[in-house]
Amino acid sequence: MSILIRNARVLQTAPHAVTILENQDILIRGNRIEAIQATGKVDASHFETVIDAGGQLAMPGLINTHSHVPMVMFRGLAEDVDLANWFNEMWALEANLTPEDVYWGMMLGIAEMIEAGVTAVADHYWYEDMAAKAVEEAGTRALLGWAMFGSDGPEAIEKTGAFVRDYNGAANGRITTIMAPHAPYTCDDDFLRAVSRKAEQIGARIHTHASETAQQTQDSLNTRGKTPIEVLRDTGVLEQSALLAHICGATESDLDILEQYETTIAHCPKTYLKLAMGLTPVPELRERGIAVGLGTDGAVSNNTLDIWESMRLMAMTQKERMGTPTVLPKHEVLYIATQESATVYGQPEQLGSLEVGKLADVILVDLTATHHQPLYDIPASLIYSARASDVQTVICDGAVLMRDRVLLTLNKADIIAHLREGMGRLSEKVPGARIQVYE
Repeated sequence: MSILIRNARVLQTAPHAVTILENQDILIRGNRIEAIQATGKVDASHFETVIDAGGQLAMPGLINTHSHVPMVMFRGLAEDVDLANWFNEMWALEANLTPEDVYWGMMLGIAEMIEAGVTAVADHYWYEDMAAKAVEEAGTRALLGWAMFGSDGPEAIEKTGAFVRDYNGAANGRITTIMAPHAPYTCDDDFLRAVSRKAEQIGARIHTHASETAQQTQDSLNTRGKTPIEVLRDTGVLEQSALLAHICGATESDLDILEQYETTIAHCPKTYLKLAMGLTPVPELRERGIAVGLGTDGAVSNNTLDIWESMRLMAMTQKERMGTPTVLPKHEVLYIATQESATVYGQPEQLGSLEVGKLADVILVDLTATHHQPLYDIPASLIYSARASDVQTVICDGAVLMRDRVLLTLNKADIIAHLREGMGRLSEKVPGARIQVYE
């Protein structure tokens, strides 16, 4: 496939600046960006697909660095409850899951993310072989981790280790894999050590939840004599380039520990606000050189898979948390949403920016709607005004997945119909049926 995107603005991010290039053509051959140059220098007849951007903004496909995508099938079923009840309600619902449910839930979540310009997701869930099937059919990118509880036993580690080996590089390289123990509070030290050994053996990273709240940190100190971050250090998890979700309850000494490892953090602010969890210390992490990426978490705690919303909430909540509006200026927010999220995802050399030689994950964003007018400041408008529906065209790995808001690889009506058929069964809470208990 060869694609020519004509007459686009192009977003370029850097740690200390953001730039908008005007009147640019983007040339794509196969799954790579071949050139970015002034409009009109190339013969359009040499390309199989020509997209006239008409001044729309081209930017890298967004990356969701932490989610439980198939949870969209339970959206709206755990509202206005505290964290403990949220977990226990969710784990009762997830006792209903079948592999086919995960496939259709993943398909719906991918459709939602494509419509919002998200081309890659780090997913942490069960039956990830079925999630992989959905990713392959949809044409998107995913870092898949098959979730494990300590109660699943050592056989789960072997099973998910085999999944990591077998599926890494699947879908023409669009699928990568990672080990995914749930959390220190659902996995004991011996289980975490075994996961770390398996990850080292097969050359995999680890994706887990950690220090989600200050109370979790205190509970861990009470029961283990260590913070969750110290547990992850002492069991070898941090040595495996770990991707940690949340760490809202991390202590100052925890941050000092994380600084010593190649650890990255997924930040999901809407979930934290909805469940009153606290906030990730984003500026403090970045000052220590620890990469932070944007995530949505699952749709039962976030309700959407909208990274634009995560980006906006991150910027505003950190300003409030730090007591100054100068924290996280525009260029830093957009860098986190693009290149820094690519680092957390694990592919900084391939994703996160529009550059010659990088993978062709490109989205076109329409900035002509009334909520962008008058358009004095494009970076500010992207952060504080943009909506998922502003995304018009989505390209992943050099293939067009959505054009002019029409999905080209997925049948949205069919996906929704399948999930609606199962709503009664999926929403049923069977007495005594729960995959785990949160205390």
